[in-house]
Amino acid sequence: MASHLDQRRQLDLLFLVDAVMSLLFGVGAMLTPHGVLQMILGGYNHDAHEVLRLYGCLRIAMGWIIYHMRSVDDGRFRRSVCEALFICYLLQAVAVLRAQFTDRKNFVNWIAIILLTIIGSCYGTFRYGKGGNLIKVYELPQSNKTIR
Repeated sequence: MASHLDQRRQLDLLFLVDAVMSLLFGVGAMLTPHGVLQMILGGYNHDAHEVLRLYGCLRIAMGWIIYHMRSVDDGRFRRSVCEALFICYLLQAVAVLRAQFTDRKNFVNWIAIILLTIIGSCYGTFRYGKGGNLIKVYELPQSNKTIR
């Protein structure tokens, strides 16, 4: 029983770290000045700035949702969230990796690739580690009748 509580605390800590980082990144992306983008991109691009701000909005929303996931007790839902975030972060890492090798090389891409891969792998460990049993699911017996 203690190991399941420890795993729950570790997943809650991962949710907390992800939520805080998402909120910080989201606010930073929303408030990024033109000059910083000019320095990173080698010139200002209004469309890129708009996409960055929209992604910032998404990260703020994701941070809020993930922060509140810590209080959810439904093991199946927590597994599904871990699975979705695992896939989401790894797909983002692949997208940034592709950009790194097909567009201008950028040190920021490497930082993003490393961070996205690490956090995606953490979610993958919780979802698929030990045969997918790191997140405990408690099921109550149900009758054969469908509840409507």
